[in-house]
Amino acid sequence: MVDHPPTAADLGRHLARARYLADDELALVCWLALALERPLLVEGPAGVGKTDLARALSEALSRELIRLQCYEGLDEAKALYEWDYAKQMLYTQLLREAVTTQTAGAPTLAEAANRVADADATFFSDRFLVRRPLLRALTSEAPVVMLVDEVDRADPEFEALLLEVLAERQATIPELGTVRAKNAPLFVLTSNATREMTDALRRRCLHVFLNYPPPSREQAIIELRVPGVAAHLAEQLATFARKVRDMDLRKAPSIAETIDWARALVLLGASALDAELARSTLGVLLKHIEDREKVEAKLATLVQR
Repeated sequence: MVDHPPTAADLGRHLARARYLADDELALVCWLALALERPLLVEGPAGVGKTDLARALSEALSRELIRLQCYEGLDEAKALYEWDYAKQMLYTQLLREAVTTQTAGAPTLAEAANRVADADATFFSDRFLVRRPLLRALTSEAPVVMLVDEVDRADPEFEALLLEVLAERQATIPELGTVRAKNAPLFVLTSNATREMTDALRRRCLHVFLNYPPPSREQAIIELRVPGVAAHLAEQLATFARKVRDMDLRKAPSIAETIDWARALVLLGASALDAELARSTLGVLLKHIEDREKVEAKLATLVQR
């Protein structure tokens, strides 16, 4: 199992074998996050490979990937833990006779309550604990990659919940006490910058900003991810994507959509891109009609001859 590559260059090679081309700066920051056991905050526009970086790190390091998708209203019951109340109620019904026997002969209600007080430890125990993604990462028997995806979509209050987990690699459960990580997870937080992250969260993380790659790197990504694609076609698609992203669009095409477009053209037997082929397959690359209309109007200049 590859757990901690000795150098950043080694990690970059492991990521490449996991079909992720990281530049030197990104490989170095990821390696430092591993070596220093610090969370990694990855910011950038949608579709540049932030989430796929966590997938690739998981594969490169032979670690399980645990994912928490953030959204407005996310709380500890969905992110950290909750109690299985239905199971607790079922056990209460099944053990009713035992409780009755235990409290038999109690002279007062207070004394009866004292006699069953020890049952709290039974009903609020590991048997009834539902582990959500963050707690699963902390209690895993082996190191994991913990992806907190689109953390900027969660409420700012959610960051307060994250601080203890990220800084101390632990979580406090009132009924059980403090749960500390058995192995240091590699936390990867992604953000599309829909809102500003708090300074408290940023201080606890190493930071990297991912942007769309230059056409030469995107061409290499396409050739890596799309077996059988012609080098000239990959070059055309990467150049086309860069030009389209410079336009005023509702949604710029992501790298994943460029890869899908390349796969579609390979299925069609294409070895080069022309205006008519681009027009007939734009639905793979662009997902809004107004964007397609803008791009179709400039196809003659966008398609590299």
